[in-house]
Amino acid sequence: MCYGGAMSRIYLDHNATSPLCAEAREAMLRALDGGPGNPSSPHAKGGAARRIVEAAREEVARLIGASPEDIVLTSGGTESNNLAIYGASGLFAGSARRVVTSAIEHASVLGPFEDLERRGLEVTRVRPTRDGVVESRAVLEAASEGTALVSLMLANNEIGTVQPVAEVGNPLARRGILVHCDASQAAGKMPVDVQDLAVHLMTLAGHKFGAPQGVGALYVARGLVLRPHLRGGGQELNRRPGTENVAAIAGLGAAAAAAQRTLAERNAGVAELRDHMEREVLRRVPGSSVNGGASLRVPNTSSLAFKGIAAEALVFALDLEGIAVSSGAACSSGTIKRSHVLLGMGLVDEAGASIRVSLGPTNTREEIAIFVETLERMVERARKAAAWTVGQGRG
Repeated sequence: MCYGGAMSRIYLDHNATSPLCAEAREAMLRALDGGPGNPSSPHAKGGAARRIVEAAREEVARLIGASPEDIVLTSGGTESNNLAIYGASGLFAGSARRVVTSAIEHASVLGPFEDLERRGLEVTRVRPTRDGVVESRAVLEAASEGTALVSLMLANNEIGTVQPVAEVGNPLARRGILVHCDASQAAGKMPVDVQDLAVHLMTLAGHKFGAPQGVGALYVARGLVLRPHLRGGGQELNRRPGTENVAAIAGLGAAAAAAQRTLAERNAGVAELRDHMEREVLRRVPGSSVNGGASLRVPNTSSLAFKGIAAEALVFALDLEGIAVSSGAACSSGTIKRSHVLLGMGLVDEAGASIRVSLGPTNTREEIAIFVETLERMVERARKAAAWTVGQGRG
């Protein structure tokens, strides 16, 4: 169950951020009501705070099949990705100066690699197929001699396609290449196990599965020593210094436990609703298509393209009707631009004409009916307006 009492609009943007789970809210309130306590302090209050943090760490570890001591608590997915990439690259030596990633990663992965490329690191970006999947063969071929790190997301944040991390993780690990996986959009939506995936580093973002914003985690395989990019106290085994956000961490742990407990049941319902929505859109809206629809996807995500429609105009029109969707990743401070994911797939026209609909367990069939009916009207209205504009120009 999620806490959504203040949300009267139809919210279909769960990949941007999910509603706070009731379990997370209750855990946070308990932590706040417990009074002050620094987890590093030796007194009773400090000990109480430390127990909250460690209990949450155990739940996060359980969600991904890891050990608690391998979990670094962070401020979220962006920090975890940066810590993984900069922390690992700081260990590169000798001829190992090449990294491999995909062209459809989140900006918090692509950005650090662009920075490291300017500093002299060789970066190979593997393009996906038109179905939105990076082929394992292409990744393994790109990871030639001298490759130190491969970073490949588990589920794409814009179209939901599941990437072949396990297929590359095991062969790369046998070759001594570090593997980082951004699982921000996968955890809580599909089974995730770091051992099965054979990854050395994995990113989690709490607010994608019912935890509060501003908290996340990074899995670091046993024996891998990252170079921290923050300096200060010795928190998180010297990997991420700073006083812990106890209440947010409590919420993270509770959300992780809830996600694990309800994963199968919740995902079955969301998948059925997503598939129903796509069928209705394709049936009722001419010139519509589903980007990556033929591929394995996480159950809540749909990227819908509408021929001849500007995505940003459609997002704004739906928002005025009380429906929240997005045109891609919500990582640019509210700005809207053509999707680098769809461009990377070779879908040039669709890149400016697609919206992302991402569902959650609180969405209902009634909400989807309203969304489809509203979408049909908005697309028709936009096309009529475009035709009128063209007609005026010819006159």
